[in-house]
Parts: sequence; structure tokens; C-alpha cells
Amino acid sequence: MFKIKTQNKITKLGLDIFDKNKYVIADFGADPDAIIVRSASMHDYEMNPELKAIARAGAGVNNIPVDKCAESGIVVFNSPGANATAVKELTVAALLLASRDIYGAIYWAKKLRTDIEKEVEAGKSKFAGPELAGKTLGIIGVGNTGSLTANAGIALGMDVIGTDPYMTIETALSLSRTVKITKERDVIIEKSDYIVLHATFTPETKHMINADTIAKMKKGVRIINMSRADLVDDDAMTAALESGKVAKYVTDFPNAKVLAMKNVVPIPHLAASTPESEDKCAVMAVNQIIDYLENGNIKNSVNYPELVMERTGEIRICVMHRNVKGVIATVSSDLSEFGVNIESMSNRSKGDYAYSIFDISGALPEGFADKISGVPDVIRVNVIK
Repeated sequence: MFKIKTQNKITKLGLDIFDKNKYVIADFGADPDAIIVRSASMHDYEMNPELKAIARAGAGVNNIPVDKCAESGIVVFNSPGANATAVKELTVAALLLASRDIYGAIYWAKKLRTDIEKEVEAGKSKFAGPELAGKTLGIIGVGNTGSLTANAGIALGMDVIGTDPYMTIETALSLSRTVKITKERDVIIEKSDYIVLHATFTPETKHMINADTIAKMKKGVRIINMSRADLVDDDAMTAALESGKVAKYVTDFPNAKVLAMKNVVPIPHLAASTPESEDKCAVMAVNQIIDYLENGNIKNSVNYPELVMERTGEIRICVMHRNVKGVIATVSSDLSEFGVNIESMSNRSKGDYAYSIFDISGALPEGFADKISGVPDVIRVNVIK
């Protein structure tokens, strides 16, 4: 039986995919084979030797020690695209909140007590704002979610430009033909009336919205952050809102500094919070864990390469190793030395790490897995029968 631990509440639709004859699921207990997590922090979690995989039911993995897991041969999965529709829909709402002072108007209207109709007509003008149609929408990060936002912007009558150094062919094909793509982030920064952040958080993208980039923007620009808090320098944003350089800032990541800002619309991290999104993320995470534990296949990992291979032998040997020369040759030689026939094999690399699968016929000789584990630069060996 495989032991699966849940670090957060995972939807029933996802957990019901597990075969109860093969898997036991709990939100407590030690020594799991795999963990499913949403927002709980894993940075202080003590990884047990049996742990083979962590699946994030969502896109971001900043709550998981990805590098530490890679060094231990633990595959970290995420669920790209599963929450894209939910995030896109809230982004559309954020565009409207950034343009028209709906947030302030509702708060003002709810305080009216007497002669309400007259007060409404007299006071409504201070909440007016521009239309979206005809304005330029710049999107930084044209991936699963950014592409949907781009197409929504076109439907709203906006001129849309986007940038993403990692945009896939599939994403490019899904975009409206009228979306303009640029390699230069500064084009977005300088030309946009509205800027939406859908970028992945990395050391390179930390504080991409800062005093220098804001200085290049149009006066009165409106910024929406639906990606990660640390993409924006809060001190620089505070100053920009005070000066009017930025007319409105809508963010899904409130903190003490954000809540003290002028002309901010703070949303309490609701972008992916729909039942449909939670179901899709859970289903994707569960299916990835099952395919990895039962077949050794890796899809949508953030720390190991993608490798999906049809099973051809009786036993599958999965080797996590560093991306250096000689490992595959050594393992193949050891298999030959033990008289083991390789039915098929495949290898992929990603950065400093690599993953190799060997399908073999016949029984696995006793002590063979331990021998491979001792090969220099081999991190972990999993045997699947």
C-alpha cells in the first residue's frame, strides 16, 4: 500500500481517484510515499526517507523547498493551467476595479442613510473612471493564465501586448491573432495603460516592479498583480501611488504595507479560490502522483525533467542522478554485469539533475538496487514491479 499524506484539505473529487486497494490517505502520520499540498509551508517539514514525491495542487511552489527535494530525489510536481480560468476571471474583475472606483463607491454608498437618491446623484462623479476599451493592456507572463487574460482583453476591446521568455508554441497558437508579443519587457512597461503581472516568481523577477521600472511608466498607469507578492517592491509602489504616477494598484496579496497604501484594492488571495479550480488542481496532482508511484513517469515537475515512457518490461528501474557524464553508462554496465536484459530505456535532463528509466525483463538480482545507489552522482533509485 502507498501512503499519501495531505497537508491541506484536498477536494474529494481528486482524492477519490486513488484506488483504495493500493493507497491509504491521511492528513497525519509519518513515513508517507507522497504528499499533496496546497498552501501549507513545507520548508520546515522533515522529509522521511520513504518520501518520493510532493504534489502542489496549484501552480506556485514557493511553499516547497524545491532544491532540497531535488537533492533528496524527491520529485516536486505542480498543476500548471488547472487554475488558469479562475485566475483569468478575477483578473478581468481586477481590471474593472482598477479602472472604475467600484471598491470605493460601494463602501461610500453603504454609509448613506438619508435622501439616498439625491446623495447618489450628487456624489457619484468622484468614483468615475475610464473605460477599458481602446486602452493598452500589457501582460508580463503569457503562460496558461496570461494567454487567457490576453484574449479576454481583446474581447473587451483593448490593445494587448505581452511578453514571456518561456512562452510555448501551444500558448502562442492559443492567442488571438491581434495580441502583440514582444521580447522586451520595457515595451510593456513604457506603453501600457494597464499592466497585469502573471509572471513566475524567480530571483530574477523579484521586485520587477520597482522605482526604476515605475519611472518609465505612463503617468496614471494601473497595475494588477495576480501572480506573486514579491514581484512588486511595496515601498516603490507606496511612493508611486502617493505621487499619482500609479493611479490604482490591485493586488491579490495584502500585507501591512499594502493595506496602508493609497488607491490600493487589496484582494485576500482569491485568484484560484473557486471550487472548479480546486477540483482541477487536485485531480491533476493526484494523477501525477499515481503515474509516478506506479510507473515512474514524471510530468509537470519543477525540479526533475519530464519523462513519460510506456512500460515494456516486467520491472522498471528509475534512477535520479546529477546531470553529469558517465552515470547512464555505469548503470547500463552494471545491469549487463548482473546478466539483466534492458528491454528499453530513456533519459532526460533538467539543469543540474537528470532522470533515467530502465525497463528490464526477468527478476531483479538481489542487491542490485543497492549497487546502483552507490554509483557516484546517483541520488536515488526506485524499483517498480
